[in-house]
Amino acid sequence: MAENEDEEQEMIEIFAMGKKYEVPKGLTIMTALEYAGYKFVRGCGCRGGFCGACATVFRKKDEYKLRMDLACQTAAEDGMYLVQLPFVPAVREEYDIEEVDPEEHDNVLLDYYPEIARCVSCNTCTKSCPQDLDVMDFVQAALRGDIERTADLSFDCIQCGLCTIRCPADIKHYHLAQMARRIHGKYNQEYSDELQKRLEEIEEGKYDEKMKELIEMCEEDLRERYEERDMQGEEEG
Repeated sequence: MAENEDEEQEMIEIFAMGKKYEVPKGLTIMTALEYAGYKFVRGCGCRGGFCGACATVFRKKDEYKLRMDLACQTAAEDGMYLVQLPFVPAVREEYDIEEVDPEEHDNVLLDYYPEIARCVSCNTCTKSCPQDLDVMDFVQAALRGDIERTADLSFDCIQCGLCTIRCPADIKHYHLAQMARRIHGKYNQEYSDELQKRLEEIEEGKYDEKMKELIEMCEEDLRERYEERDMQGEEEG
């Protein structure tokens, strides 16, 4: 029986950090590396494509193109050459959110990230984004001083940094976008009484027992709870 199972399991070859390994077909890059014996100390987070920690660069077999994606949601392929990036060496400008009032700047984003003026609209950043965000568009919005559009277009950014690695103008897209969202949240959005009420409830411990219950639940029960949750606005829709 074991022999038949071995025969049914197709193996593929991958090259990690220049070394060849045989791994079962159907694994993600992350699980294939773990099968090969790599232990993740950095570059591994949520395993669901939401934290941006597992950026990977790779080439497919007989293909010249350099590709980039997240290791947790990309399937390993036969003949793939890949390398993991534990972090992206992109400088984030320091600022005090209390001192970056957009009303006091002609273009606050351009002041802190002047390299956006070097954007040549090549769209490489957009093609690199694993979230399929319109990265070039929010850079252009930032260049125009449109903080709200920059924040809206970058809302789903997971800070993986793959856009910055590929940019010929050395723009720090994800740090720029994070600053735009912070400024927009502090200075442009209307004050919410409901948000303040919820924050006070959290500080008072109103949801502590519920959080403890969720933490102790198994994955199957969590998924069931998630799928059966009430969504605000469903009845109106």
